[in-house]
Amino acid sequence: MSNTELNALVTQVRRDILRMVHKVNSGHPGGSLGCTEFLVALYSKVMNHKTEFDMDGLNEDLFFLSNGHISPVIYSVLARSGYFPVEELNTFRLLDSRLQGHPTTHEGLPGIRIASGSLGQGMSVAIGAAHSKKLNKDQSIVYSLHGDGELQEGQNWEAILYAAAKKVDNLIATIDLNGKQIDGPTDDVLYMGDLKAKFEAFDWSVIEIDAGNDIDAILEGMTAAKEAIGKGKPVCVLLKTMMGNGVDFMMHTHAWHGKAPNDEQLAIALGQNPETLGDY
Repeated sequence: MSNTELNALVTQVRRDILRMVHKVNSGHPGGSLGCTEFLVALYSKVMNHKTEFDMDGLNEDLFFLSNGHISPVIYSVLARSGYFPVEELNTFRLLDSRLQGHPTTHEGLPGIRIASGSLGQGMSVAIGAAHSKKLNKDQSIVYSLHGDGELQEGQNWEAILYAAAKKVDNLIATIDLNGKQIDGPTDDVLYMGDLKAKFEAFDWSVIEIDAGNDIDAILEGMTAAKEAIGKGKPVCVLLKTMMGNGVDFMMHTHAWHGKAPNDEQLAIALGQNPETLGDY
């Protein structure tokens, strides 16, 4: 896909997110919108993956979403990538749907390998999957995504220590640095200091993407991350994003972490993101 096509897909995914959470008056649009460019780039250009889904994922790249509350964006990207019909997005958060508020595995939704949303656990799972691939001589890469507030959970740092000690160098763990969490700015809730220095102190390679809502910057940064694979260290990508990106009244605030737009707000937001590929 060209960058023009990628950006068109980004706009459509934003529309999907907004319409999903509005329909059921529930969900997490802020972080979903902030990670849209990253996940579109990941699934469209960066990862080697198969839409003919199986849980083992042998000889293909794997992705684990740790901050599972941003399920609207991963559901939209998976559907738009061909994992399941786009029309199924209509079932988001409904009873008996495969598209629950936090991703689950018991209904067998293609593209979802772990139940997530209990924050702080995805790092351990991704490292385990990456270590397994190394032991099985599988040359594929494991990718994961984590919230910055999520790093306040101690389990992450045990896993981060393990990955470096065991030289799990086929892992690229991306941290969504939007500086916001449900209760406010992450620095106010629990200041974590210099994350780049922390990961480097744990013996990880670190790549910084300062323009985390720009397709070109993401592709450049992820290329650098892939070039760091296989050199004895796990790789961390620090992705600086804007929560609520693409909808002006949702940006620069944590207020839309877990709040759905009303009818008027939805119309305004969709007006800022014209239809590109067709709504479901």
